[in-house]
Amino acid sequence: MSELLSQLITPEIQVAFSVVVVLLAILYILSIVWVARDAYMRGTYWYVWGIVALVPLVGVVAYCLLRPPLLQIDRDEQELEVALKQRQLMHYGECANCGYPVESDYVLCPNCHQRLKNLCGHCGHALEPAWTVCPYCASPVSGQRQAARRAPQPQAAPRQQRPQRPARPEE
Repeated sequence: MSELLSQLITPEIQVAFSVVVVLLAILYILSIVWVARDAYMRGTYWYVWGIVALVPLVGVVAYCLLRPPLLQIDRDEQELEVALKQRQLMHYGECANCGYPVESDYVLCPNCHQRLKNLCGHCGHALEPAWTVCPYCASPVSGQRQAARRAPQPQAAPRQQRPQRPARPEE
């Protein structure tokens, strides 16, 4: 039997087998490095995944199944895009009366003509309803809005009126 094995396992086959074993070992080490690096780039615990990848083949397959779908840089880019879109949308609002989309500097709703902002009597800029001073020219806001903001004065109790009799026609 040993003569048969010695005839089958020639030095060329031994070299080829050694090359395959070395290539598999290199592939195994590279897979561990790839898992650790990819986990780091995806923002996960790379050292934990590196340890999991030490289990041959099963560790790499487990990482491929459970890894986050996006790289950290892609997630950051998406968050920036969302923040930019939100910032762009802040220039717009909705009419409180009809819900029509309006820009932040509109004074009237183009749809229902509801007054959205007041105009400064001095410089003509649009003012928020809650402002008491124009931030553009530092002039106080007109008295109509200030009077409306003040607390209502207590009113005197209404007088009770006696029912009036109809006037008698003079005979």
